[in-house]
Amino acid sequence: MNYKAALQNPIFKIISQSAKTLQLDSYVIGGFVRDFILDRGSAKDIDIVAIGSGIELAREVAKNLPNKPKVQVFKTYGTAMLRYNDIEIEFVGARKESYNEDSRNPVVENGTLEDDQNRRDFTINALALDLNEDRFGNLLDPFNGIQDLEQKIIRTPLNPDITYSDDPLRMMRAIRFATQLNFEIEAESLNAITRNSHRLDIITKERIIVELNKILESKVPSIGFLLLEQTNLLSYILPEITALKGIDEVEGQRHKDNFYHTLEVVDNISEHTDNVWLRWAALLHDIGKAPTKKFSKKVGWTFHGHEFEGSKMAYRLFKRLKMPLNDKMKFVQKMVLMSSRPIVLAQDIVTDSAVRRLIFDAGEDVEDLMTLCEADITTKNPKKFKKYHNNFKIVRDKIVEVEARDHVRNFQPPISGEEIMNTFNLKPSREIGIIKDAIKEAILEGEIPNEYDAAFNLMLKTGHKLGLVAAKA
Repeated sequence: MNYKAALQNPIFKIISQSAKTLQLDSYVIGGFVRDFILDRGSAKDIDIVAIGSGIELAREVAKNLPNKPKVQVFKTYGTAMLRYNDIEIEFVGARKESYNEDSRNPVVENGTLEDDQNRRDFTINALALDLNEDRFGNLLDPFNGIQDLEQKIIRTPLNPDITYSDDPLRMMRAIRFATQLNFEIEAESLNAITRNSHRLDIITKERIIVELNKILESKVPSIGFLLLEQTNLLSYILPEITALKGIDEVEGQRHKDNFYHTLEVVDNISEHTDNVWLRWAALLHDIGKAPTKKFSKKVGWTFHGHEFEGSKMAYRLFKRLKMPLNDKMKFVQKMVLMSSRPIVLAQDIVTDSAVRRLIFDAGEDVEDLMTLCEADITTKNPKKFKKYHNNFKIVRDKIVEVEARDHVRNFQPPISGEEIMNTFNLKPSREIGIIKDAIKEAILEGEIPNEYDAAFNLMLKTGHKLGLVAAKA
């Protein structure tokens, strides 16, 4: 392979010349090189290693660029960063690292390129291209990373127990790369992750979630979640998911394994959406089944109220993992809470009133909810599979028809609380809520159209039943 082709962007010549001015050796290393060889598209970030000060090299490069970009310096880490044509370029001096047992933050010393490659997490991320003028474009591959790329293997440059114990986040990264690239983790490395899984305790929740989201955003997320479960990492991060694993049998009656079912649902939904929060909803949609599982001789296995329990668990899970407790969490909660509604609807005759209630409760998220429910169909029976999908199509068509006619999505009552107060000369009181609810229920049940005149007449009737006298007719 012609590795010089990776360095066509003029930025690399500018870095090379800037390094020459400072009498430094410089190299591009890591993901940029890996992704070029794998033909994974244009890089959005580039890592540059200097044998000397990466910060000084960044400043020299900025001086030589037409737009003189600002250099951000991170003195604590000895790194600097600048942006060039939408590409983020990070500069660091070559270093060697040593670790304390209770921290993933290393003690750093200046080092050689060999030291810097030794400290890399995986062989495929230790590949470097020389930017020095007389060796421009030469590949430096001390750990046979090219061979590992060809064989689709994730392997650590040094002893995996040391690599993972030093920085346990690398265990998550190994699984993330295996998922994103569809690579296998080398056997000894995989065993080392299992042996060191307890070390994940020293990693911040925020860093873990960054990696977990990347796994969830992959084309086939189940690859990563199966590896997380196999190595015991999942029980540290998401015990609510591992609790779903297994099949119980009583008097010959069994239930499905909800862990593997969940991963199928996540893979299914990933074919139809890149929305990571909808993928989170798919991952968590059945977590309430573990605590609500019961067996009775009359009906067998039941999971009554698992959606409600699951929505409460979703909040606690987000809080524990220091994930956002804003509209994203509320969206996931809502999807979990409503995850069975369209399924129940699809099994019965689809009435207008049931569809109106579904649209009212789901609001702008009704399409996402339908996507989740369709992903939830994991039956291997072709006739059942076809029947369920046909039923969901009927529900979808009915949603379009009812919404076009009744405008229930993001429902705003035709009569406001203020108008009710003025009509009956009321101060804030429970009667206002009763009247508003009566109007809402009548519209959702199809008893009156979602129009002002019909709602006004019902307001008068309901007020009369409550003993109220209208100030104006």
